[in-house]
Amino acid sequence: MKILTFAASSSSKSINKTLATYAASLVKSADVEVLDINDYEMPLFSEDKEAILGQPKEAKAFYQKITQADALIISFAEHNGSYTAAYKNLFDWTSRINQKLFQNKPMVLLATSPGPGGAATVLNAAVTSAPYFNGDVKASLSIPSFYDNFDVAKNTFSSQELLTILTEAVSSLSK
Repeated sequence: MKILTFAASSSSKSINKTLATYAASLVKSADVEVLDINDYEMPLFSEDKEAILGQPKEAKAFYQKITQADALIISFAEHNGSYTAAYKNLFDWTSRINQKLFQNKPMVLLATSPGPGGAATVLNAAVTSAPYFNGDVKASLSIPSFYDNFDVAKNTFSSQELLTILTEAVSSLSK
């Protein structure tokens, strides 16, 4: 199984990238590819820009990565209760190639934040909208207070309960 994982964040210190990468590592038999959405940066989407540029090579490359994967693990950062601008722009451009951009791939959707909300608002938006873009959400999980529940130095959860829930979530990809 080939798992494509990434954080829906452009931060070089993204805790969501840490979470997504860690979650993918729990699927022992998988070949994991970790993407950085900064590698797919494009001008802000608009119909006017699309008329001039067509479909940017970065959007086509991102879509191809999804095509080549058997499953997806995405962890969402939350900016003012919504998607980060970087992810939303990548999503908007790529969905113009194919509105069903997730291609019926099984998905685990995650979110975390340093605070107690755990980016639950954006995670809810992602889980709710994924089926409209042909995403097969197998599980979702919000991790509150990331630094209280994940030991960054040891790269592991300090909360056994959350580790168990995350392990069950990612195991749903191979069912």
